Amino acid sequence: MWILDSVYRGRVELWEKDGTVKNVRCEYDPPFYLHLPDPHPHHDMIGALESEYRAEECTFRTIFGDLTGYKVFAGRPVAEAIEQQTQYEAQLFNVDVRIDQRFMAERGIFPCGAERESRFSPDVPYDLHRMEIRITGNPARSPVCSGIDVIHEHTERLHGAERDVLADLFSLVTSCDPDVILMPDADTWMPKLQEQARASDLEMPFSRTGKYRKMDARSYWSYGRVEHKESALIPDGRILIDTEQSFVYREGGLAGVLMAARLSGLSPNLASRFTPGTLISSYEMYEAVRRGIVVPFRKSDAESVRRFAELRAADRGGMMFQPAPGVCWDVDEIDFTSLYPSIIVQANLSPETIEHPERRGFLPEVLDPLLGLRIRTKQMKKSDPRYAGIDSILKWMLVTCFGYTGYKNAKFGRIEVHEGITGRSRDILMRTKDIAEAMGFCVLHGIVDCLWVQGSPIGALKDRVKQETGLSTEVEHFDWIVFLPQNDGSGSYNRYFGRLSDGSVKVRGIAARRHDTPEYIRAMQREMLTVMAGAATVAELGTAHDQARTIYRRYAQNLPRADLVAMAISRRISRLTYAHRCIEGAAVNAYRKAGIAVAPGMKISYVVRDARKYQVDPAWSAGSFDVRYYRELLDKAWGEISYAFTSGGSDRVEAAESNAKQKTDDKDRCRHDNNACPLCR
Repeated sequence: MWILDSVYRGRVELWEKDGTVKNVRCEYDPPFYLHLPDPHPHHDMIGALESEYRAEECTFRTIFGDLTGYKVFAGRPVAEAIEQQTQYEAQLFNVDVRIDQRFMAERGIFPCGAERESRFSPDVPYDLHRMEIRITGNPARSPVCSGIDVIHEHTERLHGAERDVLADLFSLVTSCDPDVILMPDADTWMPKLQEQARASDLEMPFSRTGKYRKMDARSYWSYGRVEHKESALIPDGRILIDTEQSFVYREGGLAGVLMAARLSGLSPNLASRFTPGTLISSYEMYEAVRRGIVVPFRKSDAESVRRFAELRAADRGGMMFQPAPGVCWDVDEIDFTSLYPSIIVQANLSPETIEHPERRGFLPEVLDPLLGLRIRTKQMKKSDPRYAGIDSILKWMLVTCFGYTGYKNAKFGRIEVHEGITGRSRDILMRTKDIAEAMGFCVLHGIVDCLWVQGSPIGALKDRVKQETGLSTEVEHFDWIVFLPQNDGSGSYNRYFGRLSDGSVKVRGIAARRHDTPEYIRAMQREMLTVMAGAATVAELGTAHDQARTIYRRYAQNLPRADLVAMAISRRISRLTYAHRCIEGAAVNAYRKAGIAVAPGMKISYVVRDARKYQVDPAWSAGSFDVRYYRELLDKAWGEISYAFTSGGSDRVEAAESNAKQKTDDKDRCRHDNNACPLCR
């Protein structure tokens, strides 16, 4: 059976896809598990649990070993009452594992996959009928749906009175009966559609049972910034993906969503709405249940007290080498594939192996197949772009698995594991640097899991690193690369751009890459980078200067007449109140005046009308923009590109050309034709 959706409402309901979709209902009443270090003081409570909730004595398995206790056939409210009754002395397990996920894990079945199929196969075969729905207007402020495009076998354009448009839409959904509905801003539109349907006495047909699960809106911290998740109405038996807001869909497409669902044991509806961190946590919980290991409700292995000197030595994060700003040529980037997860697997790092390194840890065991799958998809996407989305989802899940080892509420995390990973990563990067320099390479830059080097043969370096570290690497060759400076003139760690050997340009940290850059300015940089991509050598790069400057002048001259839409700045707000006047605070106030509810972590889009007076308009209502303010942004973006040609980079370009010529002359004079010879290199 191919599981399309799942939910628990007193019993597990699965929607199976086998030509047609059918609903299978399974009685299932799983217990949670209770361990008391000293059960004697809680005799009365145990008696009540036995009589009221069929509590039974049992032994159960944790990652640290077996525990004796009780299995209690009750839900989370009873578990929380036990915590309070025992003053949090009780250790509870399997309290907050999703029941439909637990049901499937115990039976070895999973969403979006057939029986006897491997969850870790890079191929996700599916036969799903799709429909795309695009609603005209801004979902945050449009009260009605007056225009909708429905794309199925062909495109239907629905226009007219609100009730007629809705009736036509609902009729199409009913007659086409899609398995997957793709809808930009679906989570914002769905409550509006439901409200309008009720007012118009229409039945909304997105759910195959008429029932909808509701997810509440919330703001939360993730990797140092505030994120916001909109509320959602999730239909039964059909996949509804918010293509605009779903990170998983944007990164991986439909195949990525289905892969995330089969790995995590969550329905595609949930997998498309969760973060990579929640997905990797769910994957670990599914694997624990599948292996007969209970999942802790609260962490009980808190960080131990340590001396400051010990903490300072252990907790230093990843290693970085600061580059010298300027233009470099014939540069190779050697990048470790999923370094941190590889360290977990290779070094057997898990909470229970800190005191018992001889054991095989839970985290290495469950991450090993995921890591193997990532290595395969990273190779496969080079020849088949169909695997790119799946590879991206695997990359993000594996990236966040490292962060979760140090997260205070992680089910299978511990800060000592987190520190052990970063400590080993520092050693690996230093060892790789030493290997490169011993082989005659010049190390230009390094960030945590990758190095930029000059020299050859790069294949020999790659093989040597693999031999000495046991870790897989990938290599990208830059014909030239520009490392940009910081404000103090020193090299920036994460702002660079360069031409790869395939003719494309890789950029990091500059305006064209930033999410808050107005489209007008992003377009200018992209056009310049396209011109620079035609330069295969440093000498040719110098000749691109005049073309790039011409592009800059054209954009600067046309700026006063630019389209207002291209001036919109999109930012994710971190707060609702500001101690000092600022553009972002003015934008928040502009949204409020427009009647739009704002919350931390939300993305807002605005146009600056007068920067000196902090006058800002929501993007949809802007009538003019501050030319001087946007000219400053334009000049800053031009400065990032012009660094490759002007005072910051011209001397280096000239020196690079001279060095490249000298290198060619030297090699012409040499007759060894041997890479071991300094002249041949």
